[in-house]
Amino acid sequence: MRAIITGANGQDGSYLAQFLLGKGYAVIAVLRAKTSNLENHRILDIDDQVIYASADLTNLPSVIELISQHQPTEIYNLAAQSSVSRSFQEPIDTISYNVVTLLNLLEAMRRVGGDIRLYHASSSEMYGNVDCLPITLNTQMRPASPYAVSKASAFWALSTYRESFDLKAASGVLFNHESILRPKTFFVKKVVAESVQIYLGRRQHLEVGNIDIRRDFGYAPEYVKAMWLMLQQPVQKDYIICSGRSILLRDIVTYVFEKLGIDECRVVVNQELVRPTDIDDIYGDNASAKEELGWQYAVNFFDVIDEMLAHELALNVVRT
Repeated sequence: MRAIITGANGQDGSYLAQFLLGKGYAVIAVLRAKTSNLENHRILDIDDQVIYASADLTNLPSVIELISQHQPTEIYNLAAQSSVSRSFQEPIDTISYNVVTLLNLLEAMRRVGGDIRLYHASSSEMYGNVDCLPITLNTQMRPASPYAVSKASAFWALSTYRESFDLKAASGVLFNHESILRPKTFFVKKVVAESVQIYLGRRQHLEVGNIDIRRDFGYAPEYVKAMWLMLQQPVQKDYIICSGRSILLRDIVTYVFEKLGIDECRVVVNQELVRPTDIDDIYGDNASAKEELGWQYAVNFFDVIDEMLAHELALNVVRT
């Protein structure tokens, strides 16, 4: 088995590469440039086990060459501009990149042919503020950010290609999922990293946006297993991957502060971090993934936060 992973050096790509290597796959990690950061691969001790390749995913001939050269049995498309906040600053680039890269992969699969299966990383963000929870695949999409628009467009593009050209492709609608590999531009890692700096006396305040909203949070290493399971089915279809419950962002801040003994007066709301539009509450229904894929998930998210805190404290001890 040979797997191409785009966005291979991100959080999900790194855990997925580690998981597939453990399954005996040859893993081709596609990077935007030869100078791409491989720190996540070094942390997981896989940097000498994967095959590195560079390709311009926005260029169809480049994608065709990539697939023709490496002859994958599976493709995992995790490459994206994945920051919701940044998408408000760069809406055109976000929508263009996130849609065109998937279209190029689908079109390359169609032209190259062969028995290739593709997984695409979709997002719960494309549902927006819904009238009824939990989210299912039948829930009406109401995107509330340029990032969400890009993911909704890509979701329907994949569905159209799958039905029109009989491609083996599926979208995994993943809700928020975190780990020690998450960059600091994401809320939970930002809270953990900056709170540790306050604890060490190197920072005075934690600046946040709207923390009176709720999100469905999970553990990234478990979510990548669901990606793989989706491509092992005889027929590819879309699934929602989530924990099935939501957590108030303020409760995450309170938990971290209590763990570190920090007074909550250190929390400061910065209006520049408040999004123009936001989702009040969102969580999904993972019943289909559990029943049809055999995916098991029972992780307490506060245990994930504990792991992230321990990792960040250890990093700072080393730096000191």
